[in-house]
Amino acid sequence: MKFQQKDGFKPGYNDIVDIDGEYKDYLMDFGILRLEKGQEEVSKEEKERAFLLIKGEVTFEWEGNKETIKRESFIENNPWCLHVPKDVEVKITGVADDTEISVHKTRNDIVFPSKLYTENDCRIEVRGKGLMNEVGTRIVKTILDKSISADSNLVLGEDVHYPGKWSGFPSHYHAQPEIYFYKFYPENGFGLLKLGEEGELLEHNDTVMIESNLVHPQVAAPGYAMYYIWVIRHLENNPYIKPIVVDQHKWLEDPKAKIWPEK
Repeated sequence: MKFQQKDGFKPGYNDIVDIDGEYKDYLMDFGILRLEKGQEEVSKEEKERAFLLIKGEVTFEWEGNKETIKRESFIENNPWCLHVPKDVEVKITGVADDTEISVHKTRNDIVFPSKLYTENDCRIEVRGKGLMNEVGTRIVKTILDKSISADSNLVLGEDVHYPGKWSGFPSHYHAQPEIYFYKFYPENGFGLLKLGEEGELLEHNDTVMIESNLVHPQVAAPGYAMYYIWVIRHLENNPYIKPIVVDQHKWLEDPKAKIWPEK
């Protein structure tokens, strides 16, 4: 399933996925918070929450802390993300117009320490390098997983996808459902996602719901950088650790694999 937002987001919180709605099996809320300069939003819920700055400038206030952060480009700059447990009140104030924050929420009774993950805290990897003639090379930025926050119920990160290249290949899947949110640079770009046995066109500000155990490799059109946020909710007694690669494509993980026309 895909949600499109061709006209952009209105000021305030734009609800996309509701934990109690049609997609309750995903166990997550997801939405985009757009703020203009001076606009305020207050969040206090019985849910774990992560506020990921996509672009703009914002002030976060929580538990006696106050930090103003800025991100000019979701392509060039690393993410900032405020992560809090249930019942912590967060005040968010726009410092610049057209600021966008992705908001991720889930149920979690564990009270862990709140943390503002800075642009220097995320784990940055260049994946795919040296494989498949570099067609799968991309930058992966992991903000939350079990190795970073053992008590969190979320896995959260970003991919910065080089024009014309693939990610999620060799084709993979996992038991935990996932949400992807896309942006392109320039904005009129597009990509394609293989979702199980079907194809999905990807455009700027699209959200795609990925059911459990569906394979989901994807490719960006030449000339267009593809950025996407990925968020997974750990399942009870089955946390997400790593994806499962489809057997028929495992041979491509070998750096010595011969590919046509060399083969």
